[in-house]
Amino acid sequence: MISQVLRDARKYEETAQKAITREMRRGFHLSPRVGWMNDPNGFSFYNGKYHLFYQYNPYSSHWDTMHWGHAVSSDLLHWEYLPAALAPDTACDRDGCFSGSAITLPDGRQMLIYTGVEKINLSDGSDCVLQRQCLAVGDGVDYEKYGENPVLDESSLPQGSSKYDFRDPKIFARADGSYGCVVGNCDGDRDGRVLLFGSPDGFSWEFERILAENKKRFGKMWECPDFFELNGKQVVIVSPQEMLPQGFEYHNGNGTLCLIGHDDGGKFVEEHNQSVDYGIDFYAPQTVLAPDGRRIMIGWMQNWDTCPANAPNQPWFGQMSLPRELSIKDGRLHQQPVREIESLRKNEVRYENIKFTDVIKLDGIEGRKVDLEILLRPGDMENIYHKFAVRFAQNDKFQTSVSFRPHERVVKIDRKFSGSRRAVIHQRRSLVRTEGGVLKLRIILDLFSAEIFVNDGEHMLTATMYTERAADEISFFADGAVTMDVVKYDLVAEEK
Repeated sequence: MISQVLRDARKYEETAQKAITREMRRGFHLSPRVGWMNDPNGFSFYNGKYHLFYQYNPYSSHWDTMHWGHAVSSDLLHWEYLPAALAPDTACDRDGCFSGSAITLPDGRQMLIYTGVEKINLSDGSDCVLQRQCLAVGDGVDYEKYGENPVLDESSLPQGSSKYDFRDPKIFARADGSYGCVVGNCDGDRDGRVLLFGSPDGFSWEFERILAENKKRFGKMWECPDFFELNGKQVVIVSPQEMLPQGFEYHNGNGTLCLIGHDDGGKFVEEHNQSVDYGIDFYAPQTVLAPDGRRIMIGWMQNWDTCPANAPNQPWFGQMSLPRELSIKDGRLHQQPVREIESLRKNEVRYENIKFTDVIKLDGIEGRKVDLEILLRPGDMENIYHKFAVRFAQNDKFQTSVSFRPHERVVKIDRKFSGSRRAVIHQRRSLVRTEGGVLKLRIILDLFSAEIFVNDGEHMLTATMYTERAADEISFFADGAVTMDVVKYDLVAEEK
């Protein structure tokens, strides 16, 4: 039975969507049907389609009481909006349906697990929110909340856990037919950790163990955990809050963390840690195991610290990243754009062995919805160039750039000339593994975003930009002699 709260949200989004034209959308990145979008939720494959839910405020382009928006796709690029899936309409989620995940039950129904939020008054007069895990089961469009919600609450937590920071359950099936679920949590000092719960049927849950602990290394509270196997390793992905930089590896604020390791007799043993994305706008990623065996990840392509400056008075705000295929190579997480994007490629323009210094532009290399591949190498091996840059979304007034200094092995994304009028984050850097000035870049642009895949996805840098559409030039700069191969495709997402 659909509540009046959810019915109202569905009616509103259906009406408000009529004010949003196709031209106001990105080319191939999912944005909210109306209103506000943040974290991806319930990324799953169900009844022949990919389902992606998302944190959602249909009534405003700013964050507020959370619903779940809903969209489906057959190719991860063309998305069809479905009615809002969840609304805050029960006692245990009356102040918000926060992030969660989805799975297919043996009887063919789809089950959503999410964090229900209830505001309470503390003894000192302040307000706080209880966070508890809840279920809803449905047919891929309509979902009925479980009558015994919440299925996990403060009584389920190990000693010393915060009941106010207990959120974002990610469910997964086990080989024996049972289920596991990781949930973000922290202790009384807000030191992050990931808790692991188990269930025989998806409805009754028990605490199993603390899967991973921060130990005051990476920020504070850990949000949006994910746990999966990849290339023979176990991987934990979380989004820590209030991070401090560690050289080039992490950046200030809310970030993304990947732990690669193995389970040793019931204990996760860390072997490697790294940032998931080294750019500016990427948070709260979630993965799905595709029917063909690929592990695919999508994230919220935004930064919490820049939202107040960039959330405009328009019908919608927020977008998801391009879905990415994951692998582990040489002990590191690698990311590649989903191969389906090649179906959007049109109008190939190719140059090989272009030798230059200073600044050049190449005929046919331009645009704001493009897939640009660059292979860079020194033009003089005895005198390796000092700096290379590619500048895009460019005209006489604006530009965003990606640069590389081979002697430092540093790749930097810089959007300070992209049109922002606020003192927000504009630059991020990454230390890459390369020798002799050789570098591969793949830059995917979609009007107001850039996703940079470095050296076949060994490093990622993602950023949004707010540059007027007329700025569509692309140029190349070299301090010293370089030789470059370039291939560019227009990316055309036709209506389906």
